[in-house]
Amino acid sequence: MDILNSVEKKLDILNSVEKLDDLKSPPGNRLEALKGNLKGFHSIRINNQWRIIFQWQNGNVSKVQIIDYHD
Repeated sequence: MDILNSVEKKLDILNSVEKLDDLKSPPGNRLEALKGNLKGFHSIRINNQWRIIFQWQNGNVSKVQIIDYHD
């Protein structure tokens, strides 16, 4: 699957959820709370290399970034 299609799908999902736990499905999202200098952020996977990281506050997504996980 083309990475741009994957990014668009994941961003659509991110913008439509009402609860953070909704991002646990599909399991391929691999929702996780981040630690260290990214504490306060969560991530979902685009693929093995790329992640969408974001903050979840009061039911809203903010500070969305796409990062190279291996960088």
